[in-house]
Amino acid sequence: MDEILHELRDHSAGLNCGRWDYIFSYVKTFRAHPDRLLPDRALVGMAQHFMRSYSHLLIRTCHRRRVHAMGGMAAQIPIKDDAAANEAALELVRGDKLREVRAGHDGTWAAHPGLIPAIREVFEGHLGGKPNQIDAAAPVDAITEEDLIQPPRGARTVEGLRLNTRVGVQYLAAWLGGSGSVPLYNLMEDAATAEISRVQNWQWLHHGAVLDAGGVAVRATPELLAHVVEEEMARVQEEVGADRFRRGRYKEAGRIFIRQCVAPELDDFLTLDAYGLIVVHHPRGAASKL
Repeated sequence: MDEILHELRDHSAGLNCGRWDYIFSYVKTFRAHPDRLLPDRALVGMAQHFMRSYSHLLIRTCHRRRVHAMGGMAAQIPIKDDAAANEAALELVRGDKLREVRAGHDGTWAAHPGLIPAIREVFEGHLGGKPNQIDAAAPVDAITEEDLIQPPRGARTVEGLRLNTRVGVQYLAAWLGGSGSVPLYNLMEDAATAEISRVQNWQWLHHGAVLDAGGVAVRATPELLAHVVEEEMARVQEEVGADRFRRGRYKEAGRIFIRQCVAPELDDFLTLDAYGLIVVHHPRGAASKL
């Protein structure tokens, strides 16, 4: 982090604490280590020790260099037709942003402008008129290398494999169609979500992780993934409708996603395998929205 800020000292106003990005790097770095398997990605939140340590190190590094430490993106999208669900989502946002500002972050960002009033209320209420927390006293306890790589705790489940597959395929299908940000299940997803979904599936399959299937232990195998993909593709078709599914790039996305999840070596990026299909789909090229 120090090196990044030094190199960008004439351009950068700070650093952003990206959740999926750090988890993605964690899996890629420890790809050969079966003792570093992640739990379901929904459980790998900022309360996990290695994620909290990452956040605190970013804050301290930025403040020592007199620049801003930005919190992670609130990915929720307002739910217009369900007031109770919308309030529950806003409450999750408030709780996450309260954690950020208490940790020392100077600001944050959101996927949708409808979240801004709730977020500003949290930050402005805590900052008490101050523009940032750069001058706040830094904690004296050390953040060690082990703190930054401590394996996260939690269950690994077939439902987690299903969610990774369903979200990863839908995002990639939208990406092939020219959209880089995609609303899925009341969250605004980008390539980082598809990447963490893909690399977690790969990690579980590569090391034969034992997954919980409703109280029954099953091993992650290519055969299990093929079964999951078949069922989840049918679910996606039901959710989006047969016509949209037929016109979309879901089948191509599914083939790419499966290929990368079962590859003997972890590919660097999901999108590299998909660029050729964009050229095929847009040979003369309407401007892409990527």
